[in-house]
Amino acid sequence: MYSSKTVIETLQKVQKGALSVEQAYKKLEHLPYENLGMARLDHHRNMRTNMPEVVFAPGKSVAQLRKIVPVLKKAKQSILITRIEKKVYNQLRKSFPFLSYAQEGKIAYWKQSENKKKKARSAHVRSKNPIAVITAGTSDIPVAEEASVTLEVMDCAVTRLYDCGVAGSHRLIDVLPALRKAEAIICIAGMEGALPSVVAGLVDRPVIAVPTSVGYGTSFNGVTPLLTMLNSCATGVAVMNIDNGFGAACFAYMISHNDRNKE
Repeated sequence: MYSSKTVIETLQKVQKGALSVEQAYKKLEHLPYENLGMARLDHHRNMRTNMPEVVFAPGKSVAQLRKIVPVLKKAKQSILITRIEKKVYNQLRKSFPFLSYAQEGKIAYWKQSENKKKKARSAHVRSKNPIAVITAGTSDIPVAEEASVTLEVMDCAVTRLYDCGVAGSHRLIDVLPALRKAEAIICIAGMEGALPSVVAGLVDRPVIAVPTSVGYGTSFNGVTPLLTMLNSCATGVAVMNIDNGFGAACFAYMISHNDRNKE
C-alpha cells in the first residue's frame, strides 16, 4: 500500500544501502496514480486521507472493472466497488474469486489480511468506540448497509440499529445507550426525514444525516427528507446527499480516525 509509512521505509532502505535507487523507483513508480487509459487510479489517496481508492461501478463495463481490480490488489490496498449489481459482481467474481459481495449494500469488496491491518494500526490511532448506523425504517437498510460495509472494510467497528423511526419513538429510546457509546452516528431516513433531528437532540455525538429516496409521492424521491434535514433545528447535524451511505461512512471514518483529535 502507498502509505506514508511505506514510502518512509522504502527511502530508509535506500539510505542504508539495502535497496538500490532503481529498485526504489520500481516500488514507487506509480505514485501518485496509475494511468490505465480509461481510469487513473489514485494510489496516493491512502497517503493523503488514510482511505483507499474506491470504485463507483455504475457506468463502468465488466471489462473495465476487470482491468481495475488487479491493479488495486497489486497496490496492496483494500478494494471497495460501490453500487455494483449482483449480475455484474457474478461476472467479475469469475476472474477474481477473492472478492466478497454485500447484496443489500451493493458493494463488492476485499479486505487486507488481519496481519497487515494490525501493522497499519501502529501508524494511526484507532477509536475504541464504534460508529452507530441507525435507520428510520427497514426500507432504508440498503443505504445503511452501504455505509456499514464501507466502514467495516476500512477497519471500523459498526453498531447497526435498524427500524427505529419516529413513528414508534419508544424504539429509539430503547437504543439510546448504544447511540451514546458511539464515536459518531450515521442517521438514515426517508419519508419526512425527522429522525436525525430527534437523535441529535438526545445525544452529544456528531450526527451524519442521510436522506433516502424511500417514500410516497411528495417525498419527491428523497428531496423532502433532504430539506427537512438541512433545516434541522438540532445542533451537530451534517447532511449528506440523497442515498449517499458511502459518503456518510467516509465522513464518520474521518471523525473517528483523525489522529489530531486523539492527541
